[in-house]
Amino acid sequence: MSQASNHDLITFDDHLKFWARERPTFVALEEGSRSTTYEEAELLSRQLIEFLQQSGVGKGDRIAWLGKNSDRYFLLLYAAARMGAVMAPVGWRLAAPEIGYILTDTAAKLVIASAEFVEMADEVAAEIDTGLIVVEAETAFAKAGNLNPAQYTPADVDDTVLQLYTSGTTGNPKGVELSNRNLFSLRRSNPEDAQPWEIYKEDDCILAVMPCAHIGGTGSAPMGLANGVRILVQAEFTPIGVLDAIENGTTMLFLVPAAIQMVVQHPRAVDTDFSGLRFLMYGAAPMPLELLKEAVRTMPETSFLQVYGMTETTGTISLLPPDDHVLEGNQRMRSAGKAVPGVKIEVRGADNGECPRGEIGEICISSPSNTSGYWKLPDATAKTIDSDGWLHTGDAGIMDEDGYIYIQDRIKDMIISGGENVYPAEVENAMFGHPCIAEVAVIGIPSDRWGEEVKACVVCKPETELDEGELIAYTRERIAAFKVPKSIDVIPEMPRNASGKILRRQLRDPYWEGQDRQVS
Repeated sequence: MSQASNHDLITFDDHLKFWARERPTFVALEEGSRSTTYEEAELLSRQLIEFLQQSGVGKGDRIAWLGKNSDRYFLLLYAAARMGAVMAPVGWRLAAPEIGYILTDTAAKLVIASAEFVEMADEVAAEIDTGLIVVEAETAFAKAGNLNPAQYTPADVDDTVLQLYTSGTTGNPKGVELSNRNLFSLRRSNPEDAQPWEIYKEDDCILAVMPCAHIGGTGSAPMGLANGVRILVQAEFTPIGVLDAIENGTTMLFLVPAAIQMVVQHPRAVDTDFSGLRFLMYGAAPMPLELLKEAVRTMPETSFLQVYGMTETTGTISLLPPDDHVLEGNQRMRSAGKAVPGVKIEVRGADNGECPRGEIGEICISSPSNTSGYWKLPDATAKTIDSDGWLHTGDAGIMDEDGYIYIQDRIKDMIISGGENVYPAEVENAMFGHPCIAEVAVIGIPSDRWGEEVKACVVCKPETELDEGELIAYTRERIAAFKVPKSIDVIPEMPRNASGKILRRQLRDPYWEGQDRQVS
């Protein structure tokens, strides 16, 4: 049966059944020396459903994963999604209070943790005292392997099957609900009128190396599963790991710019054979033009695709194709490309009307991949998704006459550092309890390595003297390390407008002077 036969399938359940029948011996997931064929994945996921059901998990219930990337995580996602339970991966780099907040917010009945995070999971579960059951991943799989495959009712196309957490300006992360339709509607290969990067070959291999708590990591699952190809899983990003994977058959991967920089500047890159790497997708943070040119020089046979999206759009909704990437650089390489098939993008003004081409406004999205909303946050959902279903990204941009989107700034205050989202309010809340701090404002400043890095501007309490290192250590105890300020400026007073709001732009401007846009 041809891959075209698969085009109308739109659930995890349908895809697993299809490929178990069509490509039973093809590898679906691989990590280290362990591999799982499509036939094995279909059976094992049904055994995992039985394990979940015996653990009291039903349709609509949340289960959490605490660990690094793993083939075990993806198989659990497949199982949960088939039965209509909701997988909620938790960032392993988060601090204990942040993990506790997410586990409490999900009301998860079960958290499955990889071995190195079981102790953390047990401590958090005891602290939040919600009756949460912690199971070590290999124990879960050993138990499931002895069970008969479950009887279950498959999830519908619009049932939520994945909940990813994205930080919010209020200081608490928000659970983005994603359905089968969200995950698969833009990722299915359609050979009719398809572009080269939309056509998958039987021997293609997608490297899953970005964190699974992000759409850039978990998004590998529907992309691979929809097209019946191998997903190679690495626990976490390392440049050597990526170079090894490329030389061992990886044909497609997604990396954030900071990771690409580490790969192309690694000493081994000079001797690495990149000829098998068909497509390298990059995004989640702006790509400096000089870095992109260096990457193109390093991988001359690889096609580069810039992708733009967010968790709320289930990842990619615009794409800059390989033909727009040239070694000498061009204006379009500064853009985020054009809407992918099935997506509509408009730049809108304050009246929610579309702006004329070339005028700045908010980037808004209409797509079947748009989330239905934030978990248990109807007000936040209404602020993000308007009554016509258009999702307001919070990014300010310009659309040119050819439909290319150029991101200029952020309407919201989010900082993207190395592909990780950092919200100032979250960092400020963590710092504010320090005895020396009277006021604090967090901003993003340019970084050659990370795109942006976090800086805190603080006003000290009278008759106190701030120890910068001690304040950074204090903050590190309360939030994930990637959110902690890299530097601190002590200032006499905060710049404010007439209503008392801190003028972050005034704090940021000196650091961004000479930049052609206000994101790096």
